[in-house]
Amino acid sequence: MKKRYLLLWAIICILARVKGQEGRSTEILPGSARVNVYVPLLKNKSVAVFANQTSVVGKLHLVDLLISQGVVVKKIFAPEHGFRGAGDAGESMGNGIDSATGIQVISLYGQKVKPTAEDLKDVDVLIFDIQDVGVRFYTYISSLQRFMEAAFENHKPLLILDRPNPNGFYVDGPILDRKFASFVGMQPVPVVYGMTIGEYAMMIAGEQWLSEKANETYRYYRSAKNSADTPFHFLVIKCANYSHSSRYMLPVNPSPNLRNMQAIYLYPSLCFFEGTAVSLGRGTDKPFEQFGHPSLPKNLYHFFPQSSPGAKNPPLSNQVCYGFDLSQIDIQKEIDNHLQLKWLLKAYELFPQKDDFFLSSKFFDKLAGSEDLMREIVEGKTEAEIRKGWQGALSDFKKIRKKYLMYTDFD
Repeated sequence: MKKRYLLLWAIICILARVKGQEGRSTEILPGSARVNVYVPLLKNKSVAVFANQTSVVGKLHLVDLLISQGVVVKKIFAPEHGFRGAGDAGESMGNGIDSATGIQVISLYGQKVKPTAEDLKDVDVLIFDIQDVGVRFYTYISSLQRFMEAAFENHKPLLILDRPNPNGFYVDGPILDRKFASFVGMQPVPVVYGMTIGEYAMMIAGEQWLSEKANETYRYYRSAKNSADTPFHFLVIKCANYSHSSRYMLPVNPSPNLRNMQAIYLYPSLCFFEGTAVSLGRGTDKPFEQFGHPSLPKNLYHFFPQSSPGAKNPPLSNQVCYGFDLSQIDIQKEIDNHLQLKWLLKAYELFPQKDDFFLSSKFFDKLAGSEDLMREIVEGKTEAEIRKGWQGALSDFKKIRKKYLMYTDFD
């Protein structure tokens, strides 16, 4: 009884702080903090929530907040890494029951990536609230697309609680060729697309990049009028006090191997290594802040990957890897609002067995979005020469992006 009282008191304090801040503070607030805007829309509705450990308002999880407001939460859908965010990259977490609330949790990563009609038959409204990092190969935007398709195909109203993009202050990288579409890149966008999750949702709906049936339903939604029973069909609750010039510091780690802002800023540039023989430091205390391989020069910095929570079977486990430590570099100066290829090119230059650098699975091409980047690296092209080839398609994407921005842009 005492624990329930303390939880209720915490909820009351958080709600009071949030409602006070929205009107007078310049603190960046995610859409989920704007309780007075969206909770009234959920009155007398049963909801399903797509959420994970980042779905918080202050220190309170969105699911607990909704329940405290009298909203009936029927079920929880979870992305890669699971509802509590503890799973390895690529690990299928399975279904279960959330121990804190007793609510059914359905995994949408692995064999099943989309809610079924059966999953949604007892649900009135779908809610999406997950913190993204603004990078094409981060799978939460792929989960977003499938969730949107399920909502539209089954004629369920969809509410997206927007969150700031920590890499939302620039746009860069090669554009994905649809022939290389996968769950680590489904849409023709650059590696860094400079949009919040809500803006991205508006774009994939507006550009008709969803399934044929979902596109048809969205076209109907655009012409249909809301009613008292259905106050919205598709709605994004905006962040407060955010712009694309903001440098938003994530309050919760978005996944087990992105543990700080240094790693999050490096992620767009370093994740290409996932398609190579080189380790990114999974299984160490600095994943995505270092890279190396046993065959690189022995006079370089070194690290030793081992099995650990969030990296049960890391690449090159129990081997000494020689390479580079980026954990202490001046990240804003080094990134300079651009995706950087210099670390990838350096590793390829130093790698003795060039034929073994890229994985035979061709996963690198999925990350890059085409065969071009691998080919250009093998040909010995410079970073400037490679970047020049992106510019035309990148310019075309920026025109599309502009149509869906809900916040002041960075230029």
